Amino acid sequence: MNDPLPKPVSEIWRPELTRLPKLTPARRAFRNFSHRFLKLVAKICLHVTFEGMENFPQSGPLMVVINHLGDSDVPALISTLPFPPDALGKIELYDLPILGKLIDGYGIIWLHRGQADTRALRAALNGFREGRVIVIAPEGRYSLTGALEEGTGGAAFLAYKSGVPIMPIAITGTENENVYGRMKKFRRARVHVKAGKIFQLAGQAEGRQDAVALGTRQIMQALADLLPEKYQGAYSSTKSQTPTSLQS
Repeated sequence: MNDPLPKPVSEIWRPELTRLPKLTPARRAFRNFSHRFLKLVAKICLHVTFEGMENFPQSGPLMVVINHLGDSDVPALISTLPFPPDALGKIELYDLPILGKLIDGYGIIWLHRGQADTRALRAALNGFREGRVIVIAPEGRYSLTGALEEGTGGAAFLAYKSGVPIMPIAITGTENENVYGRMKKFRRARVHVKAGKIFQLAGQAEGRQDAVALGTRQIMQALADLLPEKYQGAYSSTKSQTPTSLQS
């Protein structure tokens, strides 16, 4: 299944902003505050249920891959995690009034989508070497269909390059029309967050391009396996090699 539109390409090019954020005492304090605040936002605006979080480790390195449905993905996800993670985020968010500065203060790895952003890849690899947990949305944008779109290769490339384990976390119910529509009626949208077992990419392929394509299919299939059929989208009938589980 092909995506209805090409993947987005950042028109902004500001590589000087791309770096692995330093975990200064001030940033750690702000992240802890943000973690508690987003938990509160999720409690007020959403009705979040979750399962599988017993699989979440107490420390990294770990790559968390998620599907991307809407604005509420972040508070829904953060509300279920035991500590605030690192993440890759599109550079366009940096220029948002107030919110852009808050996100930069929290500290994410700014990413130029659809471009050869070697600085972002290098920053993520350095983060894994430091034992960090980094969240990535392999689809590269909010889904335009409400279901899984085809994944981009960045997550698989990082996984192969670093050897880091991967945890898929699937989110449902965070479509903007669902969340904002219910908020207008002073109701909370029902959101479910489901964590799968940690795995590492399995199988071999000739050449980097084929390896990344194979790894991307494994990552996206791991997400699809956690989702109801209507959310599986481009991966509803994909048959890929089963990931090698790190947990029984």
